[in-house]
Parts: sequence; structure tokens; C-alpha cells
Amino acid sequence: MDVFYNPEGVGDVLIIPIKQGDRNAINHEKFNNVVKITDEHNGAVLGYNIFNAASQLAIAETGKISLSEKLAAKIQDVFSANGLNEAFDVDLTPKFVVGFVKDKQPHENADKLSVCTVDTGDETLQIVCGAPNIDKDQKVVVAKVGAVMPSGMEIKPTQLRGVDSFGMICSQKELGLPDAPKEKGIYVLDDSYRTGQAFDF
Repeated sequence: MDVFYNPEGVGDVLIIPIKQGDRNAINHEKFNNVVKITDEHNGAVLGYNIFNAASQLAIAETGKISLSEKLAAKIQDVFSANGLNEAFDVDLTPKFVVGFVKDKQPHENADKLSVCTVDTGDETLQIVCGAPNIDKDQKVVVAKVGAVMPSGMEIKPTQLRGVDSFGMICSQKELGLPDAPKEKGIYVLDDSYRTGQAFDF
């Protein structure tokens, strides 16, 4: 999970996105320097903004910051100090990982889709993929359920033409990598990558 700190562009605010919601149905609740953002319909927590972040968290990095256990503990302390009495309970497991395509089968209802069985180290996922270059025995970048893409899209369990899919096999363009090729296709990794390791970009 990533948080964001851009003092020059946004100000002294740590942005903590949790999940997507309807932008027209968002509730903001202020606890001194902390703003809790929830979905008006179901009360789900969508994120938090921590103002005056530098003095409260001693942030050394800027831009996208991987949320560590140490930083999560500091955020919990900030919640308490600002009167927000709830647990900062987030999943710290990496959401972008190296996967190994164990099997690839044609989709029963779509000629251009493949149904892939992908080992992500701690689990095996079924992922429907439309990339023309996907194949068995490749190492690829997998965005697991709960990942938020650089575009802002959250990866959720879905069905594509009637087949369940639990994650996304990513292209360089989808990952926002510089000099990404214009041709359609997933990012095929070399053997220096280990199945299950976090993919940093």
C-alpha cells in the first residue's frame, strides 16, 4: 500500500488512499489535523488526510511512499493525538507482485481473452487477460485485488465474459513506466525476478 506526500504541489498533507468510492457521495469528518473520508452510502473508509504532516510524522521522503509497519504505527499515534480513536487497520502486504503464469487456456466466450493460472508466491490466482503476448511459463507483474493503479483504478474481483478474474496482469503502460512500448502487451520479466516478490515501480 502506498501513501502520498507532495509538499510543493499539494502542501504539508499526507494523503492515505484506502479504496475508491463515489466522488459525489463522500463524507469528510475532521479530527484536528486528521480528516477521515468515508462513503456516505455505506460508511466505508475511503482514506485519510493528515495536515501539518511534517511536524507530526517527520517525513523524509516525498511522492509515492510505501507504507511500512513503522510509518503505520506513527500514523496510529497521530490518530490518537488528534482525537481519532480508531485503529489504523490496513493491509501492508504488497499489491504489485511478480507472478508466474503456470497455465493459459482460451476463454470459452471470447477469442481475444485468455484464462491464466498465476502463481504469486503465497497463492494461485485465476486472471483473465486480453494481452496478445501472454503465454505459459512467463514471469509477469500482477496487480492483486486491492491494488490501486497509477490511473487511480482499483483492482477488484470481477467477471469477464462470464469467467471470474482475481487481479490484473500489467503492461508497462498500465504501470506508468517511462518509455513504455506503444504496442499492446503485458510486461514480461526476465528470470532475475523471483515469483512472489514485490514489484516496485
